[in-house]
Amino acid sequence: MKYIRVTKENLEEEHICCAISNNKDVQVLSKKAWLSDRFDEGLVFLKSVERGKCFIEYIPAEKAWNPIDAPEYMYIDCLWVSGSLKGHGYSSDLLSECIKDSKDKGKKGLCILAAAKKKPFLADPKFLRYKGFEVCDEADNGIQLWYLPFEKGGERPMFKECAKHPHIDEKGYVLYYTNQCPFNAKYVPVLEEIAKNKGILFRAVKIDSRKDAQNAPTPVTTYALFCDGEYITNEQMNDKKFLKVIEL
Repeated sequence: MKYIRVTKENLEEEHICCAISNNKDVQVLSKKAWLSDRFDEGLVFLKSVERGKCFIEYIPAEKAWNPIDAPEYMYIDCLWVSGSLKGHGYSSDLLSECIKDSKDKGKKGLCILAAAKKKPFLADPKFLRYKGFEVCDEADNGIQLWYLPFEKGGERPMFKECAKHPHIDEKGYVLYYTNQCPFNAKYVPVLEEIAKNKGILFRAVKIDSRKDAQNAPTPVTTYALFCDGEYITNEQMNDKKFLKVIEL
């Protein structure tokens, strides 16, 4: 498999894997705009030359849009291989490139979000464990911070206090999200419309800055749904999934 690094120079021409290929689609536009602003902060987006979900996205942890404390580590936003591309070792290829690049840049190691059991849109804990990652912190909602130190004995990454106990003091449904996930641009308005039509209290909080993301009340900032103050899920929802939640 050959891989290509997406940059500001080729961003407009390249397919970004996890959204549809039409560059005029709101999902693609929102994700590419977010990526463009992150490249100057050290974000790397490496993907297969083949069309499909096969890519890794990582950034210096100090610049990550998550409430973590991991100085001199590299944070992996997303490592995703699926469909017909799964099962060929491409995840290992992408991770190896990330490790090499991070070592070349003098980083102490890698960190990434997962859970004890696989959750949608989070890394597979079995794969992480196989690659030598360990859990270094865990929030009350089961979201874990995993890390792969390049040298033993160093300081372990951790969640900031605001993320360790995911809870908000607000009634109704509250959704925190960013444009890091392209699906949000399409489906957040769908959820808002459903809630409005059904008379359900719903508020979407778009996180527009790294500062707000690093102080969010949840480890996962791409998508975090709360109900009456309690965390529910990080899984991006379409209309059918949201209707099932509110009808429980």
